[in-house]
Amino acid sequence: MANPNIVAVTTIYGTTTYYTPSGTSAVVLLPNAASSGKVYKINQIVAANTTGTAANATVSIYTNGAVAQGSAPSSGTAYPVVSAVSVPGNASLICVDKTTAIYLQEGTSITITSGTANALTFSISYEDIS
Repeated sequence: MANPNIVAVTTIYGTTTYYTPSGTSAVVLLPNAASSGKVYKINQIVAANTTGTAANATVSIYTNGAVAQGSAPSSGTAYPVVSAVSVPGNASLICVDKTTAIYLQEGTSITITSGTANALTFSISYEDIS
């Protein structure tokens, strides 16, 4: 697992993706494969509660857990960025913004957990740098 040199960048793509967990276990929102040759600069992560009842949101950086979006993370360790924060009904929580950007290295992923199934939709805006 290398750490790509972002001084020698050839491409930067702005991307947004989203996921609504159907259960209450941690799932991958954004994986960065071990030999991708990329680093992702996370600009924003938002948890939007689409129900009328509060639901807890957790966002973590997961080591050795770069598997497909929506899958359970593989072996590794979760390092919480936001841990079990209550998102009121029909409201949103900004978990990460540009003032607290995160670089996601190869072989790591961003994982999410919703305290209530199908209650939270997580969106992530990032720069795909290679």
